[in-house]
Amino acid sequence: MPAFAANLSLLYPDLPFLDRFAAAARSGFTAVECQFPYACAADDIAARLHSHGLKLVLHNLPAGDWAGGERGIACHPDRVDEFRAGVQQALAYARRLGVPRLNCLAGILPVGVTAEQGQATLVANLRHAAAALQAEGIELVVEPINIFDIPGFFIHRTDQALALLDEVDHPNVKLQYDLYHAQRMEGELAGTLARHLRRIGHIQLADNPGRHEPGTGEINFRFLLRELDRLGYAGHVGCEYHPADSGPGGTDAGLGWVRDMCEPERQENT
Repeated sequence: MPAFAANLSLLYPDLPFLDRFAAAARSGFTAVECQFPYACAADDIAARLHSHGLKLVLHNLPAGDWAGGERGIACHPDRVDEFRAGVQQALAYARRLGVPRLNCLAGILPVGVTAEQGQATLVANLRHAAAALQAEGIELVVEPINIFDIPGFFIHRTDQALALLDEVDHPNVKLQYDLYHAQRMEGELAGTLARHLRRIGHIQLADNPGRHEPGTGEINFRFLLRELDRLGYAGHVGCEYHPADSGPGGTDAGLGWVRDMCEPERQENT
């Protein structure tokens, strides 16, 4: 089975963010990821990682006013300076925390901005970020997000994202493939993984419908996770889902899917 990373922005929702590191370690995770670490001091996060033997494998670049409904500013022509300042802020956290890759959210195209203008801005911003991150030995990934959850999100299909990477034409940029978003937009998960694995820098999962843990919906995760092994995927799979039970202990109660999907493999190998 692939190595899993607990997404601490969504898992353990009953706990304060900094307390979720200990909870993830108690659950058996050795890697974590998050959406945005910036509300906490990097030193405080580093202390939690060190205390609990965890590695932070991913976080996002700053994405504008998230609480106000913004979902990234990389395609906003009037926010280029803010985007570039965000790259530097993300790099400062990544250096301190040893993060190997950062995710860029393209955002929602602003009213009055044409798709061509948004695309040109996004390409220029990604080239800038890719070069800055590469100088630090950090990879940049770009994530398509479904337009049912976030209407108007600029990059929402795998082929669109890959065409964007072709246009950016920088060796340090890869695709972040979220199985939940891909299932909602297009399906064909196994085939897409097989065709494009070399261009995928990070994978995330959640079941559909509901964006809950594997086994709560329609996606055949037992097959997909074994397919990732067969294809030779060596990275982490981020568990970026809302626990079906959001109350105390709900995240752990829902983690039975890991045992259920890994146990048969252990038995076959004994």
